[in-house]
This record gives sequence, C-alpha cells and structure tokens, in this order.
Amino acid sequence: MQRMKQYSRRDFLKLSALGLGALAFRPFYGAGESISQEMDSDRIVRVAINSVSVYKEPDDTSQILYTRYRDELINVYDELVSEKGPNWNPIWYRVWRGYVHSARLQPVQFRFNPVPAGINGDKQLIEITVPFTQSMRKVNGQGWTPMYRLYYESIHWVVAIEEGPDGNAWYRIKDELLDSDSMDYHIPAEHARLIQPEELTPISPELDYNEKRIEVSLLDQTLVAYEKDVPVLTTKISSGIDYKPKDLPEWSTPRGDFRVVVKMPSKHMGDGQYTPDLNAYELPGVPWSTFFTTDGIAFHGTYWHNNFGNRMSHGCINMKTEEAKWIFRWVRPEVKEIDWDTKGYGTSVLVY
Repeated sequence: MQRMKQYSRRDFLKLSALGLGALAFRPFYGAGESISQEMDSDRIVRVAINSVSVYKEPDDTSQILYTRYRDELINVYDELVSEKGPNWNPIWYRVWRGYVHSARLQPVQFRFNPVPAGINGDKQLIEITVPFTQSMRKVNGQGWTPMYRLYYESIHWVVAIEEGPDGNAWYRIKDELLDSDSMDYHIPAEHARLIQPEELTPISPELDYNEKRIEVSLLDQTLVAYEKDVPVLTTKISSGIDYKPKDLPEWSTPRGDFRVVVKMPSKHMGDGQYTPDLNAYELPGVPWSTFFTTDGIAFHGTYWHNNFGNRMSHGCINMKTEEAKWIFRWVRPEVKEIDWDTKGYGTSVLVY
C-alpha cells in the first residue's frame, strides 16, 4: 500500500484553494486575502451555512463589508460580547477588516494523522480532524464520484484502508444508513484519526442507575447532569425549534420523563439521499448520539452551528461535541464493546 504524502496546513490550504479536479474544494479565501497566505491566527472557524456577512462593527445594523461562503475558513483574531447584541447570542469574532457573528461558524483545527497499518477488527471509529474532507465513491463504469462532504469532529465507521483515487491510502467508510456495500465511500486516511476503545470507557460506572439523571430546561436551553443530586455537568444546549413543517412531525423537543434507550457513536441523520449536494438535508457521522425516545430524539454533538443556548434543531438536543461525548460515556447503558449501537434500560432524562 502506498503511503500518502505528508501535507502541511499551508499545503492543505493551497490545494483546497486551487482545487484538485474531482476533489476540488470551495476556495478558503475571500476579498482582500491572498490564496498563498497562510491562516495566521491561532483560531480558525468554518462557515457552516450558505453565507455569513462580515460587518464593519460587531453590530448587525452596521455596514456589511463583504460575504464569506459555506466551508470558507476564517482567521479569528479576537472574541467579544457585543453591547449591540443580538440578545440571543451576543458573541462576535473579530476577523479580517471587520466582525462576524459566531452563530453559524464552527471552530476547527488542522490535525493530520499518520496512516496506520490497519484497523482493529472488522470496523473501527474515526474522527475527522481537518475542517472538512470530500468523500468519494467508486462506481462501476463511472470511476470515482463525489459523495458527502465530511466535517471536523464528525464520527464515522471505517471497515478498510484501501487505495484511493489519487493512488494513496484512503479509509473505506461504512455508513450505517446505507445498507449496500456498493454505497461505501472513501476519504484520505490522513484526514481522520482512529478512535481507541479506551477513549470510551464509562464514566462513574460504580453509581447505581438511580444515582444519575439528566434535566433539560427548554426555557433556559440548559442541561444539567447529576450524580446523587450533585451537578457534574452544566451546559448550554440547542433544542428543537417551535415549528411544524407541512406533512412532517413538529420540530419542537418533547417534554416529559424519559430513559436513555440506545447509544450510537456515529449516526447518519437526514433524508438518506446519495448526493454530494451541500444543500441536501444530510448529516452523516453525527457524533455521540444518545437517544432517549423511541422516535429518534437524542443528545448529540453538532458540527453545523455554534449557537448553543438557542433553539436550533429538528427536535434533538444539540450539544458541543466534547460534551456530547462525555454524556455518551456517562449515561447507562454502558458501552462494553464499541459497536453500531448499544441498547438497554438507561439513565433518567427529564425534559421540561
């Protein structure tokens, strides 16, 4: 197996900006920035929506200077709480020439990984460690075609390391929503890291079932996890928005007493279309999904917004990914062996 060339962050940006034929990325740079310029701050964010506006001041009534588009990367030079709000999220970032609101920007990093000799067993979890990577699917008679774009901190199942369209080592991903082996797709192996079993050891497993519970306030958009009535995690979340789309279930998060019923480290949410369309409702690799209703409501990590404390979802509880991972490890049922899912009578969840 041929080993992939080692790329620096500068190389990644140049290749991404210039395009790689079928692997082309949207340019990372906007007005006034050179394609050859390296990201020059310690903090980088990815535009996680079709577009965001850069304002002259940290105020959405000030002059719009320019626009940044989906998957462009932006240097962040400072973070501030604006007196101009908006009240629902007053956090702004100082960027080149102006300010941009934080709600639809995902903090990201560049972490390239050595290619392992193989995977453990018949499948293993990976975490995407670059801002995004374009997956490709090999189709008989058509060659390599684009599939989903996979994003930083999303989690996926790998079943093999194979030669990719560039002749280098790519991970073969098995999508739990797509049953056929012919729907497997690939990404460069250096763009993800293998997750080791010891990372997912249970937290506080010695406690009895009734000594752990989660309470979610939809009014305050907060989650509190308790051990013996002592808070061990308090955080902001994003629950379902109060909306009823035509011919679809309402998107608000249900209130009531629940129990965790199933845990999935990687979940493809959305319509299940086989498409590279970035505007399709497809969220492959939603990380650390902990379901507490039988009709699909879960706590899970979030790579498509950074607007916690506000209603944003189609019913689930959106969380910061590292906190969703903590919940995944902390709640019952315990994960004894990492697999597609873990089912069982789980931790109490109160949503009010």
